[in-house]
Parts: sequence; structure tokens; C-alpha cells
Amino acid sequence: MPATVLDIETLSKPRFDWTPDEAALVYRAPFNDLLFAAQSVHRRHHAANSVQKSQLLSIKTGGCAEDCGYCSQSAFHETGLKASKLMPVDEVLSAARKAKASGATRFCMGAAWRSLKDRDVDAVCEMIEGVKSEGLETCVTLGMLEADQAKRLKAAGLDYYNHNLDTSREYYDKVITTRTYDDRLETLGRVREAGINVCCGGIIGMGESESDRIGLLVELATIDPHPESVPINHLVAVEGTPLGHAKPLDGFDFVRAIAAARLMMPRSVVRLSAGREGMSRELQALCFLAGANSIFVGEELLTTPNPDLEVDGALFTDLGLEPMAAPSAPAERAAE
Repeated sequence: MPATVLDIETLSKPRFDWTPDEAALVYRAPFNDLLFAAQSVHRRHHAANSVQKSQLLSIKTGGCAEDCGYCSQSAFHETGLKASKLMPVDEVLSAARKAKASGATRFCMGAAWRSLKDRDVDAVCEMIEGVKSEGLETCVTLGMLEADQAKRLKAAGLDYYNHNLDTSREYYDKVITTRTYDDRLETLGRVREAGINVCCGGIIGMGESESDRIGLLVELATIDPHPESVPINHLVAVEGTPLGHAKPLDGFDFVRAIAAARLMMPRSVVRLSAGREGMSRELQALCFLAGANSIFVGEELLTTPNPDLEVDGALFTDLGLEPMAAPSAPAERAAE
């Protein structure tokens, strides 16, 4: 392996021209070298022991018209989940206040939609405005967006829009057939054009190859500018979905994905997202060492379990981690 592959000075500077071969050299580096480089680069751009706490609420559950093979909310799958209507605004704001009281600084709202409908824009904007008034960063994930919808969300004060690529372009149609890869990239472009920060990552452990995991990282790291937030999810296998019996991913492979994400997108916040409930404390600690500096808190992520607050509190204490402070003014990118 060339000596420059894990050169900390070089990797500390964001770049947007990663090739699959270059990314593979990083991902496949000796494990100790990879973690040392990732932690070193992490400290160049982020507080060493500071971890962001976000909370995610499903504001509209089930009945989604997408066929994502991992998702319990797809109308294509028999998971026993009943579809619900959009939550009332006051209930969302009550949940946001509870999230803030429990230590969350970002409140994320997710709706099981293929795309945002114009009839729902007013209600979602009211939610965003209300959550912002509570002093929380705001994030929503609502499916595909049109340009004018993105502008309205921005005007309401939206800080982040989540729209994951999920996996590599090559593996994508093995998981999803109702929406194309380019559909996702087009929505991300509209989010950027509206001046909203991008939250974009993927899911590891869906039966993809190592090359597909590397391919996902290349897709993310060649977005210019890089997504401000990069959630790396570990598949939570849900019975009744096509991936309900997926073979569990080796923990070291997951840590490698976290470390490579940190090195390839050094200034991004890398979120250790879904799947923590099934991870040991030691595996989570390795993920933080590899550069993860954000988690979801609360007992549920949309429809899947998450560690409770006491468990996370004990983990933070034992590792000497501190909650990331809420920014006094959320970072914003000027609309182009």
C-alpha cells in the first residue's frame, strides 16, 4: 500500500474526486492504521469527545409507495405495521420539547412518503417553525422534493434535509425499484439549490459486497460540497421485508465504513445511526474511535428500536463523551 494512502495531512483536506481504487485502499488499510488515521483526522476538524444527540420522530408512519427492501413502512411488505395520517402539529411540538429536555439538540421528522405532496407543505412548515422556536436544529426526511417545495422548507427555517443514497449505484436496484438513483441525486440538488444543509448516507449490511460499500462512500464523497451530515446505518432486519433474514454484517466491516467515511469526508458529521440497539458497547466505542460524532437518542427510530436514554448515558460516562452543544445559530448555506 502506498505510504500516502493514510497520510493525515493529505486526508485532512476535503476532496471531491475520489476513485473507487483510492477509496478501496483506504477502506482495506490495516485496521489499526485505519483507526489511527480516522481519529487523527477527526481531531483536526471536530472536538475529540463531543457527540451530537439527535432525536427522530415518525410524523407519518406506514403505507409508503416505495418498495425499499429494508423498510417496515413499505406498502409492498407484510410487516403488520398500520399506516397512519400525518401527526397534528401540537403533538410534534410536544415531542420536540421532550427531546430537548432529554438532551437532543437536533430534532428530525420523518414521513413515509414517496414524495412531499403540496397539500402537506403548510403543516410541515408549521412543524419546522415550531421546532425551531424551541431552540432545536431541524431536519426532515419526506421523500423526493420539487424545487419550489425545497424553497418553502428553507423559508420555514429548515436546517437539514435527509435523503439517503442507501447503497452503491450498482447494488441499488437489488434493494429498490420504485425510485432511481438519479431521482435521489436530483432531490439532493434541489435541497442544495434552496440553501438547505444536506444529510445523506446509507445502510450497511443489506447483503451488498465490500465493493458496494466502497462504492457508496465514493458516491457520497464526490458530492461537492460533501453532505454536512452523513448517517451510516446498520441494517435492522425486519420480519416481513425482503431483507428480514439478511446475514448480519461483521462488526469490523461496519467500523471500516465509519472510518472511511470520516477520512473521505473529514469535515462532515458522521452519524452512528440505526442498528445501535444490536451493537455491543465495545463496537459502538470503536465507531466513536473511528470518527463517528453523532447518534440518535430515544427509544425508537421511526419504527425500529434504539437504546434507551439511561443506557446511552452510561456509555457516554464510561467513554468520557460529552453531548455536542447546540449551535447558537445553525449553520446555513446561502441559496445560490
